[in-house]
Amino acid sequence: MQIWVDADACPKPIKEVLFRAAERTGVSLTLVANHPMAVPRRPNIRMLQVPGGFDVADGEIMERVRPGDLVVTADIPLAAEVIARGATALNPRGELYSPDTIRSVLSMRDFMDTMRASGVQTSGPPALSPADRKAFAGHLDRWLAHRPAGT
Repeated sequence: MQIWVDADACPKPIKEVLFRAAERTGVSLTLVANHPMAVPRRPNIRMLQVPGGFDVADGEIMERVRPGDLVVTADIPLAAEVIARGATALNPRGELYSPDTIRSVLSMRDFMDTMRASGVQTSGPPALSPADRKAFAGHLDRWLAHRPAGT
């Protein structure tokens, strides 16, 4: 099992949490993005650069994800696909998506897209808070604790 990160929009503090966890546990961590980014020099941490384009990184993650893997993404449609394949999806803000919750989250996303398309002004997400980071780290630690040894 390994961790995949939809890295283009992943906040730097969350990447740092992931780097520390990978260094501490030895879990394989792959950041997927359409532009280069620096990652620690460790055999279990790598950066996979994909060509630019709509959902190219998402497609690469979907080609490689396996049941039991963890995908860190704020992209709700990607999270839904990840869950359908038997992997775990975790939002960088600490929201753990599940088969029980993903439908309602996807419906809300679609509703908000419809509102914006009809001209309603919506605000973007608030800045990443310490509570978000704590929630993310907590879910990550639980996932790491429940993975089989040596993976």
